[in-house]
Amino acid sequence: MRCSSLEGGVIATINSSWCTRVHRDDLVTFHVDGTNGSAVAGLTDCVIQPRQGTPRPVWNPDQKQTIDFYETWQPVPDNAVFDNGFKVQWESFIRHVVEDAPYDHGLIEGAKGVQLVECAMQSWRERRWVDVAPLEG
Repeated sequence: MRCSSLEGGVIATINSSWCTRVHRDDLVTFHVDGTNGSAVAGLTDCVIQPRQGTPRPVWNPDQKQTIDFYETWQPVPDNAVFDNGFKVQWESFIRHVVEDAPYDHGLIEGAKGVQLVECAMQSWRERRWVDVAPLEG
């Protein structure tokens, strides 16, 4: 597995209300730009803009922009209902503790998450690909 801050022409930006004042559609947004289009996902909704649907405005700082850029995005339809992820993980953990049910989120899985973030930061700092070594428990 390899990790890069720019892989395959994709750039991702995450905005969270924990980091900045909210002036967007949701408390957290995940904005992904790729060569074939873009997507912005919030906590409950997602919109896309295919490359072919991207507006081509004329850059003129002396005139007010006439394009409503929000209207150029397409909503992604809801075809599945998801429960609250925090609640689902807590219920899984409680079932593990009380009923000895299986639990997939152990120490090694947490270490893999930390390792991936560290590799992404190294890749960004050094502007190069970074190999992610396998971790086994």
